[in-house]
Amino acid sequence: MTPRISRENGLLVIEAGRLTLREQSPAAAAVLAEAGSAGLDWLDGGPGSGTQIAAKMVTMTVEAGAFLPGWGLFVMQRSADDAVLGGIGYHGPPADGSVEIGYDLTESARGSGWATDAVLALSHWSLSLPAVNTVLATTDPGNQPSQRVLTRAGFSRVADRDALWAYELTAEAAGQR
Repeated sequence: MTPRISRENGLLVIEAGRLTLREQSPAAAAVLAEAGSAGLDWLDGGPGSGTQIAAKMVTMTVEAGAFLPGWGLFVMQRSADDAVLGGIGYHGPPADGSVEIGYDLTESARGSGWATDAVLALSHWSLSLPAVNTVLATTDPGNQPSQRVLTRAGFSRVADRDALWAYELTAEAAGQR
């Protein structure tokens, strides 16, 4: 499925069937970093720890004057009712043709393919951009659910990064170039 891309209030929206990814503003990220809801309807009441960490990364880049719109945090919303299932986003803008992503889901959203859908949507959007040839993700060696998400999304295991298992999806492997 090819995601539908639009903007709302200047923020990127990626619609991919049953899932919508909505870019979060720096102000919303600051609220999410402190476990606030940012005015969103979270499936389990609020953001998970991974989303909070990603939101803190956004606020730190803003404070450092290095924030680039479009390369931060997105929330995953169930398209049917706008319930927020988790967060996904970039660890920063592309460098040398590569961008790293991370994601997490609320507890009750796990095991239903939402993370795979989100990884596919964000990866395909990323690889459609001229600055990105490779999408990278890392997991703890014991995080088998995340490893399955990446494998289902077409990522291949590559050389470890520090103590983390690394996976990548290239534009060629995704059939985008």
